[in-house]
Amino acid sequence: MVQRVSYKIGDEELILETGRIAKQANGAVYAQFGGSAVIATVCTSDSAQEGLDYVPLTVDYNEKYYAAGKIPGGFIKREGRPKDKEILVSRLIDRPMRPLFDIAFGRDIQIIPTCVSSDQVNPPDILAIIASSAAVHVSDIPFAGPVAGVRVGYLDGEYILNPTYEQIEKGSLEIVVAGTADGFTMVEGGAQEVSEDIMLGALAKAQEFITAMCHLQDELRKLAGKEKLPLAPLMVELENKQAIYDEAYPQLETACYVKGKKERREAIGKVKSALAEKYAQQLEDENQKKLFDALFEDMEYHILRTGILERGVRVDGRGTEDIRPITCEINVLPRPHGSALFTRGETQSLAIATLGTVLDEQVYDDIDGDRREHFILHYNFPPYSVGEVGRMGTGRREIGHGNLARRSLEPMVPPREEFPYTIRVVSEIMESNGSSSMASVCGGTLCMLAAGVPMKKPVAGIAMGLITEGDKYEKYAILSDILGEEDHLGDMDFKVAGTVDGITGFQMDIKIAGVTTEIMQKALAQAKRGRMHILGIMNETISKPAPKISQYAPKIETMKIDVDKIGALIGPGGKVVKGISAQFGVTINTEDDGTVTIYGRSGKATDDAKAAIKAIVDDPEVGTIYTGTVKRIMEFGAFVEILPGKEGLCHISKLSRKRVDKVSDVVKEGQQIPVKLLEIDKMGRLNLSYIDAIEDQQKK
Repeated sequence: MVQRVSYKIGDEELILETGRIAKQANGAVYAQFGGSAVIATVCTSDSAQEGLDYVPLTVDYNEKYYAAGKIPGGFIKREGRPKDKEILVSRLIDRPMRPLFDIAFGRDIQIIPTCVSSDQVNPPDILAIIASSAAVHVSDIPFAGPVAGVRVGYLDGEYILNPTYEQIEKGSLEIVVAGTADGFTMVEGGAQEVSEDIMLGALAKAQEFITAMCHLQDELRKLAGKEKLPLAPLMVELENKQAIYDEAYPQLETACYVKGKKERREAIGKVKSALAEKYAQQLEDENQKKLFDALFEDMEYHILRTGILERGVRVDGRGTEDIRPITCEINVLPRPHGSALFTRGETQSLAIATLGTVLDEQVYDDIDGDRREHFILHYNFPPYSVGEVGRMGTGRREIGHGNLARRSLEPMVPPREEFPYTIRVVSEIMESNGSSSMASVCGGTLCMLAAGVPMKKPVAGIAMGLITEGDKYEKYAILSDILGEEDHLGDMDFKVAGTVDGITGFQMDIKIAGVTTEIMQKALAQAKRGRMHILGIMNETISKPAPKISQYAPKIETMKIDVDKIGALIGPGGKVVKGISAQFGVTINTEDDGTVTIYGRSGKATDDAKAAIKAIVDDPEVGTIYTGTVKRIMEFGAFVEILPGKEGLCHISKLSRKRVDKVSDVVKEGQQIPVKLLEIDKMGRLNLSYIDAIEDQQKK
C-alpha cells in the first residue's frame, strides 16, 4: 500500500513516499522536492555475525545522467565508477547515520540512494540524506534515528534553508548540517570569511528544519513502518575480567602517557601482549579475544578522558589549549613550481603547487551541468604515514579530506581573471597523528605563496576535540589540536579553517546529542585563538606571494580584443592563429567574450606572440612602430603592409635622410622593415616612415 507524507517549504512540497517503488528492499522511500527526486533503498543480509566490533554499513549514492536529461559524455555511454561528488554525498549520509546502528545487529547493511530526477535548481544531496534515513526508519532494520539534513546559506544578511544553486553561488556561507531531533551531529561546508557568530546562527537555524524532517519521517513510519529485526548481542562474558582489569589498568595508566605516538603504542602493546600471553589458553576462543580487545579499549578510553577532565593533562603532556610544535619550510623541492613542508607535532604535509594553463582545468560533466574549475586540490594518505603496510590508492577518506582542504583554501585563491593559471595543489601526508586535512590547508597556503600565487590572505586550519562527563555535561574540556587518540576516544571533533578575518572551511562530527550553545561558542573561540597562533608561525616563513613565479612554470599573458576582431585573429580555417602559434611556439586560447590567453614556455615567446596578435586586432595608431612587409615598389615609394590587409605608403623621401635615386636601392619586395605610422589622412590613407622608425629604435 502506498503511503505518502509531505511538508511545505516555500512554494514547493517535500514529499516522502513508500510502498510504490522497490518493494523487495527492506525499506525504500521516494523523495521529491521541486523537480529533483531521489529513490533511497536499504537492504540487510539474512544472517548475523556475533561479536562484530564495527557496523558493516556501506552507502552508495549515485546520480543518473537521465535525471537531468543528459547522455554521459565520452566513448562509454553508461554511468561508471563513482564520481568524487557521489562519494562526498555518500559520506554526508554515512557519517550521521552510522552511529545510530547497533553493533549488536551484526548484519551487513547497504543503503543506495539514487538521484533519478534533477531540475538543476535544487541540489539532490539533501533529499538523499532525508530519503536514506526514512528508508531505514520504515524498514525492519534497528535504527536509533531518524536523522535529517539541511543546507544553510547566508546571503544579504539572511539565512537561507536549502538554497538553490544560484543562491549558493552568490552567498557567503554554505554548510550541510545533519542530525536528529535532539541535536545536530554533523556539519560540513565552506564560507567566505564569515564570523563565528554567523556560523552559530546557521547551526541554530538548521536544527529547526532537521527537527521538522525527523517528525515527518516519524509520521511515515507510523503509516508504513515494519517491525524491527532482533539484535544478535554477544551473550558470553570475558572470563577473569576483573583480574585482567586489576593487573592491566595501573600499567596502562603509565603506558598511555609515554611521549611519542609510536612509543606510546609500543608501551600499550607490551602491556596487552603480556596479559594476552598470561591468558593465552582462554583467548584461543575468538569471542574471548574480541572481549579482551574491547576491555583494553575501554580502559584506554577511561584513562584518557579521566586525565583530561580531572587533571587537565593530555596523553602527550599538553594542556587543553596547547598546540604542538610547528615548523614551516618552503621551496623544499628543486623543480616543482612551489613546495612546502608543514609539520605540526607528528602530523606532516608535503604540499606541492603546480601552475598550468586553461587546458589543464578540471572539467566536470555531471547532472549539475558542465563546469570548469581552475583550482584543484588532491590529498594522498599513504600507509607509511602511520607506519603501516597497506594498499596504495584513492579511497573515500582521501576524497573527503581533500575536499575539505580545497573548500577551505578556495575562497582565498585569486579568480582566473586576476591570475590566469590553473592551480593544482597536492598534499602528500608524510606523517599522521591528528588532522592531516588541516595540515594540508596550512601546507597548501605555504606552497601556493611560494609558487607566487597572489592569494587574498593566508589560510590555516586546526582540529578541535571535546571530552564530556555527565548527562548534562557537568564537566567538559575543549581540546585544541587533537591527536588521533583524542579523535577516536572523544565526543566531538571539528575542524575549522580560515584567515585572520573569518572562517572559510568547517567540518564537525559529534558523537553525543544536544551539545549546548555555550560549549559551541567556547569551542569556536578557542579554535580561533589556535588558528591565529598557527597563522602567526606561518607568516614568519612566508606571508606574501613570491615576487616571481618559477622559471619552470608556463608564461601566460591575457588580453582583451573586440569581439568583432575574433574572426580576424582566427583567420580562415584557423590559419592566422595557427600560424602565430607555430611561429612563436605558443598556445593561444580565444574565448567568445574576446579574452585571449597566450601560453608560452618563455617570456619572450609569449610577449612576441602578444605583439603579433595586437598588430592584427588593433586599429592603426599614429606614432606606433610596426614591423611591416614590403608588398609593392613604385617610383615614388614602397607600399608596406603593417597589419593584415592594411597597407600604407612609405614615400621615397621617408626612406633615408640622404637622397634616394631608386626605392629598390633601399628596400626589396617581401622584405620586413620597421615603419612608423606618421598620419592617417582624411581619406584614411596611411603615411609611413622608414627612417623615423630606425631613428626612434636607435634612441631606445
